[in-house]
Amino acid sequence: MNRLRDVREDFDFTQKEIAEKLHIQQTHYSRYERGKQMMGIDKYMILSLFYNISIDYLCGMVDTPRTLTGISYKENLQIKKKKQRDSK
Repeated sequence: MNRLRDVREDFDFTQKEIAEKLHIQQTHYSRYERGKQMMGIDKYMILSLFYNISIDYLCGMVDTPRTLTGISYKENLQIKKKKQRDSK
């Protein structure tokens, strides 16, 4: 699904990094992004918490991203990218 790829790229993560977060292989995660395989709700929950974004947005049910903590999507991106840079 393009939404999964779009969000991952917004946060500057690779497929491999997200696959590791989900405890699966990168090729398996790639199938989710391409819509070749359906991702289970458990994995959507993990990504929702990791990205701080609503599951309905990740699933493509709504077009406006909503964070779980109430901050704007743009601010959420900036915080996540800073944490990612600081951890390297």
